Amino acid sequence: MKLVLGISGASGAPYAQRLLMHLAELPPSAAPKVELVLSRTAEQVWELECGGSPRTLGFPVYEARDYLAPFASGSARYDAMLILPASMSCVARIAHGISDDLLTRAADVMLKERRKLVLCPRETPMSSIHLENLLKVTRAGATVIPAAPSFYSRPRSVEQLLDTVLARVLDHLDIPHTLSLRWGETAGQPEDPFAKEK
Repeated sequence: MKLVLGISGASGAPYAQRLLMHLAELPPSAAPKVELVLSRTAEQVWELECGGSPRTLGFPVYEARDYLAPFASGSARYDAMLILPASMSCVARIAHGISDDLLTRAADVMLKERRKLVLCPRETPMSSIHLENLLKVTRAGATVIPAAPSFYSRPRSVEQLLDTVLARVLDHLDIPHTLSLRWGETAGQPEDPFAKEK
């Protein structure tokens, strides 16, 4: 599987960092080929929220204006693209077909080629403009998975909270994982941290 991971300048860089760490640990038979494209402000936000740079994680990184990147063309036949996190500015440009950098061009390619495009917005509250743009990209074929953690698995750390979102993302990309309990599963269920207070 060939996967493009776009990282925008929205808050939520720890999601992308955690995802890349998981993908790096997969056995070669299950691991997708991952290539990164960063928005103009992605590294600045990454430094603020995670420290360091996504460039140090060992995945190929393409610059925002590198239109010679293979996934800038549908003929390269990449299987999927994930934008995590997806800023509402990025979503707006994708929704209106504005390919003004490699990130939005790659997303446009996924839509026109009818390939998987998963967007993970992390914004609150959302204006009607944001909601309309999310509806527009959904109608065009993208899958929108908001970076909104779930709690039924009783996450007890920031990493486990991140994993509740990443598990859904990986499911939609058909990438195997054991990041989070599925609904109805109990194996390894953590004890209720508030049990003594009840």
